[in-house]
Amino acid sequence: MVRPSWLRVPALCVVVLLALTGCSFGQAEGATTPGAAGTASPTPDSRRVSLVQRLGDGPVRNLDVDPSGRWQCRDCAGDGVDATGTLNPDQTRRLQRMLADPAMAKETDQARGYKQGCIGVLTSTLLVPPDLTVTIQDCPGEPKPKVAYEVLLLVTQATPAEDKG
Repeated sequence: MVRPSWLRVPALCVVVLLALTGCSFGQAEGATTPGAAGTASPTPDSRRVSLVQRLGDGPVRNLDVDPSGRWQCRDCAGDGVDATGTLNPDQTRRLQRMLADPAMAKETDQARGYKQGCIGVLTSTLLVPPDLTVTIQDCPGEPKPKVAYEVLLLVTQATPAEDKG
């Protein structure tokens, strides 16, 4: 018999695959975009990052941040509302430094031999093209990958991440 908790895994896999294929979401009606003035300029080695989050059986939050710091978020706060915005120049520079850190390659799911440890907790997956995937769960006692966790904190604190569900 298949455990009910495993039935959620295919849905999350579909979301991750959509994010890996470059699926993006348009601006929702009523969403605002701060002006681009003062944004940090991307360099040729700048990277994009996507975040897919889910709390237990709750809605899936999708956040894409491009190299210039512009972000798009679908169901940002678990309330069905989409939003867009721009990181400030300092946040954009910090994010790009972290994404370029060679330590990220040692924090990938594959390098860590990551396996899902808890059911029903917040699961965050960072996708950094072309091939970095880092999953972080809020499990008691589970170590957090240092650089990837810093990226997670930066992008969630700079965007509407509060779950209202």
